[in-house]
Amino acid sequence: MNLSIFFEPLPEDPFGYPENPKSVGGYLAPFVHSFPDWRSAQVVLIGLPEYRGTAAATEHTYQGPNLIRQQLYRLMKGSGAWLIMDLGNLLPGIQLEDTYLRLKEVIEILVDAGKFPILLGGSHDLTYGQFLGYEHLAKTVHLAMIDSKLDMEEAGNTAPDQHHLHRILLHDPNYLFGFSQLGYQTYLADATTLATLEKLHFELFRVGQVRQQMQEMEPVLRQADLMSFDVSAIRHQDAPGQQEANPFGLTGEEACQLCWYAGQNDQLSSLGFYGYRPELDYRHLTATTLATMVWYSIEGFYQRQGNLDFGSNQFIKFSVGFHDNPSKMYFFKNRHTEKWWMQVDDLTGERAPLIVPCSYQDYLTAVDGEVPNRWILMQTKM
Repeated sequence: MNLSIFFEPLPEDPFGYPENPKSVGGYLAPFVHSFPDWRSAQVVLIGLPEYRGTAAATEHTYQGPNLIRQQLYRLMKGSGAWLIMDLGNLLPGIQLEDTYLRLKEVIEILVDAGKFPILLGGSHDLTYGQFLGYEHLAKTVHLAMIDSKLDMEEAGNTAPDQHHLHRILLHDPNYLFGFSQLGYQTYLADATTLATLEKLHFELFRVGQVRQQMQEMEPVLRQADLMSFDVSAIRHQDAPGQQEANPFGLTGEEACQLCWYAGQNDQLSSLGFYGYRPELDYRHLTATTLATMVWYSIEGFYQRQGNLDFGSNQFIKFSVGFHDNPSKMYFFKNRHTEKWWMQVDDLTGERAPLIVPCSYQDYLTAVDGEVPNRWILMQTKM
């Protein structure tokens, strides 16, 4: 498949000539004159200048991906090989639904090839197109979303970026194994919707929980196959360029920490940043925040450990006994990263055990004689 037919090149000024050879722009291969050989890349950047799924977009709105790039290209390169290519901006379809399908095809090709696509800009409903890129896989997937709201409005008069999560949950065929949302704000969430998602055994974390238990968010993000980050989850002071700015939310530093966790996740195969509105962005502050978040995602990517062999000397195995069911629970700790995993056995014996990410606190809970909540949630899905 010739991916170049889906993309438009970036303008030569400012992307053709990096300001500093040691900067990110000096190490990237952008699509300016000729389409880069993406097969030799590890990470690929994709701009999404598609905002028909949101309200009140202006002509300047569509410059969002390029403005994020400008700030990203100026940052200094981090550690690692940084085999990164910028494929330019995805050409929108005739209709919004065509853009979803075009994004689906691109994600499908890149994920199959083992590349890590990072999506820049566009309205949050493009998460649906990102999700569709996993439909062809012969497995279920876990979606992690960071957003201040639950985009579960009924379709009708609302914009697509207000009800795309509803479409994902109702998608047929259903290949969504798990869903986690971080950073939602209770006064922006409908109580009935919250109750429905909890009944489906999904993980929901308020912004206060994320802030107070930041380290506990790491295993939550470590189980994700794809992740979507809406800029609305970040407070207005750090990201004013959003449609519904709020004085409360994640700080820019907390957002970067979550992106660092996400990048380190060996299982994560695509990451999207959505909701940026450049016409509302004071002194490009939001673009700078998002560019730094992308930088931390890439830096985390180059800290990945590769394939995990839980039977090797890389891991220490712990066994915790119980009086009831389960009678025994196994934990694994990576000697180098000190990250934890937990074995979840199918109590019916019909399925093979799952080894899922967990935290040290989950292990301590089991040692105290209580079954960790994460183990219970996984049992309900098996």
